[in-house]
Amino acid sequence: MRIALVDPLAYTPPYDHALATALAAEGHAVTLLTSRFPHGRTPEPEGYGREELFAPVSTRVFRRSPLRLAAKGLEYAPSVARLVRRIERLDPDVVHVQWLPRPELDLRWLRRVADERPVVLTAHDVMPRRRRAQPVWPDVLETAERVVVHSQRAVEQLVELGLPRERIVRIPHPVFEGEPLPPPGGRTLLFFGLIRDYKGLDVLLDALPEIPDAKLVVAGDPLDPVPKRNGGVEWQLRFIQADEVPGLMARAAAVILPYRQLDSSGVLATAIGYRRPVVVTDIGSLGEIVREFKAGEVVPVDDPKALAEACTRLLEPKALAAAAAGAERAAKELTWKRSAEAHDRLYREVRR
Repeated sequence: MRIALVDPLAYTPPYDHALATALAAEGHAVTLLTSRFPHGRTPEPEGYGREELFAPVSTRVFRRSPLRLAAKGLEYAPSVARLVRRIERLDPDVVHVQWLPRPELDLRWLRRVADERPVVLTAHDVMPRRRRAQPVWPDVLETAERVVVHSQRAVEQLVELGLPRERIVRIPHPVFEGEPLPPPGGRTLLFFGLIRDYKGLDVLLDALPEIPDAKLVVAGDPLDPVPKRNGGVEWQLRFIQADEVPGLMARAAAVILPYRQLDSSGVLATAIGYRRPVVVTDIGSLGEIVREFKAGEVVPVDDPKALAEACTRLLEPKALAAAAAGAERAAKELTWKRSAEAHDRLYREVRR
């Protein structure tokens, strides 16, 4: 089957790469239509094609410039035209859209594509974070033949929005398998990944003084302002390349995700892939996965006291060992092969 995966602005290159590779291994002809990733290197395609059609100037020339947003705006319409033309030439059996950068603008071309062939949309965010996009989101969901989500909570949220349950497919976010590491130990906590306000770093910094003898490593590219504070924090404020991740995970007793909103997380998938215990807030699929596999602790959103208590409990040696065993169970269950098989069933269904 010919599959076009679409992530116009390369929001999630690791996910795109892993899914495309797994689908190719199942025998599909996969083309990833995306843009250059402006923050670092991306994996080389394995068995699939990758074409960087979107925003060629802003993602190359203006990567860190204040002019980048303006350049992206100017490039939007030509990029959309290239994308639609390329989809027409590829003539895929299914178009699978991973992200829509501007749903209020993207709806038009999405409908055009959906008039010709089945469209599947993965709602990595159940609702867009941008307010301007929210009024049009139900129309976007209705345009897709099926909507993929990663959590049962997301299924119920979309039903509440009015999307028929039979058009929603839950496929859990697979794990990014990491190299074998020694069992977790010590009292080093890791906050990892692109730094955004919604990820709750400020909550973790408030909790840190109440976690006895804990050290915090903050490693990631600050796309939003960072609330720097002294004492017990090691700052690595830059994009973390893939070959640096094993060293960070080896040092970590646990990975902390105090997020305020999100349905799924590549950081969680990475931590579990390295068999690291986690502390997560009870949002989206994060709390569901950690509870199901007993891979760590789950806390309320925006609660530094609960976060500190959970980290303190988890850092006890027996608790760490038990949570690491839970991460091992999750890693064996949440594989990309199983995800590709579930997507294969979905694609065959929408073709019929």
